Amino acid sequence: MQVKERLAQYAPVPLKVDLSSLNETQRRMIPLLIQAAKAMEAIFWKQTYGDREALLDPIEDPDLKRCLQINYGPWDRLHGYEPFVEGVKSKPLGAEFYPPDMTRQEFEQAAGRNPDLKSLSSMVRRNENGDLIAIPYHQFFQEHVQPAAGRLQQAAMLAEDAGLQRYLTLRAEALLTDNYQPSDLAWMDMKTNTIDVVIGPIETYIDHLFGYKAANEALVLIKDKRWGKRLARYARLLPRLQENLPVPDLYRSERPGTDSDIGVYDAVYYAGDANASIPIAINLPNDVEVQLQKGSRSLQLKNVIRAKFEKILVPIANLLIAEDQLRHLTFDAFFNNVMFHELAHGLGVKKTITGKGTVRQALKEQYSVIEESKADILGLYMITKLHEWGQMEKTDLRDNYVTFVASIFRSIRFGASSAHGRANLMRFNFFKEMGALAANSNNGRYRIDFDKAQAATNALTQRIVQLQGDGDYAGVVSFAEHYGQMDTDLKRSLSLLGSMDIPVEIAFEQGLEILGLNT
Repeated sequence: MQVKERLAQYAPVPLKVDLSSLNETQRRMIPLLIQAAKAMEAIFWKQTYGDREALLDPIEDPDLKRCLQINYGPWDRLHGYEPFVEGVKSKPLGAEFYPPDMTRQEFEQAAGRNPDLKSLSSMVRRNENGDLIAIPYHQFFQEHVQPAAGRLQQAAMLAEDAGLQRYLTLRAEALLTDNYQPSDLAWMDMKTNTIDVVIGPIETYIDHLFGYKAANEALVLIKDKRWGKRLARYARLLPRLQENLPVPDLYRSERPGTDSDIGVYDAVYYAGDANASIPIAINLPNDVEVQLQKGSRSLQLKNVIRAKFEKILVPIANLLIAEDQLRHLTFDAFFNNVMFHELAHGLGVKKTITGKGTVRQALKEQYSVIEESKADILGLYMITKLHEWGQMEKTDLRDNYVTFVASIFRSIRFGASSAHGRANLMRFNFFKEMGALAANSNNGRYRIDFDKAQAATNALTQRIVQLQGDGDYAGVVSFAEHYGQMDTDLKRSLSLLGSMDIPVEIAFEQGLEILGLNT
């Protein structure tokens, strides 16, 4: 594949936002938060590749340079991290978090003596004796976290909202200490802010070796309070939804915190791991203790959801969904599916019922893909339940199912290197096995059997929640191997999308100039 073909997989999207809701003080905060975000960008490059300047500076071909920037290195994220620069070897499974000569066995033995090696926020290196040591992020990335913390502190001094001021202050401290829990708790307590920023080491997707290490990222956001009020009632139903999971009582005994809420935002800036994966919604914090105490917050990134719906999902559906079911593809259903995916991260099992620690600890590098699988299918299960309870008036449940299936095709195209891509492939095969999906042999379009799709949703929700609750590493590996294979029909469908030049992902054009804030 040529570089131009790789770039054609991305639809360029200027990340423009209406800033008219901000006052002058708030507008002054945005550049400070973007500067802090750019520090996370520099850290992420070192975590996922290494020396950014050494890679990019010699490149004269603008297309190749842009491709390297989008992929954060010479490996194509949409094609299993295959190298696209001559002479480059395969991407290390552990990215740059671990020494290149380290073995799994060596790490596990060393971690038995030094648990800090498994810390979410430490780089693993060798000392002068060749032994594995853990270096905390705030030390390893000192040159970046110090200025980032400084910008957050400056923004805190400008913040007129007391909750935002406290959060920014504590988050700045967290960057300098790697103690993120106080700022996570403060973030959950923050309710009336207009501006928000998610910043620091968050997700573990790029650690394909163990899934232990969190990558740095940042998102600068503006809250849409009108949309948020429309959706707030769903958060109050989370405990009831947890109690009604289709699993034995032991697997639903945890009680999510009651402070969970749903926020709708427009994204102003993406950096680091977030800009590599382009999430359209997030559910945080990931800290299990914070989730159990306070719940979680689901952030729907409305302008980005709209961009992916219009530029990617609609063209896919027009090619692959049965024509008489296309009327059920709607933006509102896509928005709700995304929202409940994020809310679903807060439900289910966080600590195994078998004494194996947290689900994340028990499932290691398999955690990300099975957690994304859970969130997808549990989110659809939650929507179905809310329809049964009369909590989603004036909506058609068939819209959610058709839009859900269309989005499976969208996400599978992220590739086997993506937890979201693998999760969607597994769900596609599970639905097909249960007769919920069938391809027309004449035109290749897929038809959804709504009754069987609901049955498949219940069955898959139960299967995944129990695998997580048991901390069944071998069971998850077996499940992923069985359902993670791509059949001939699906390959043909994805090939059709490629031949029609339908983009796989979006790529942002962003910054102060795009926002009209350049000075």
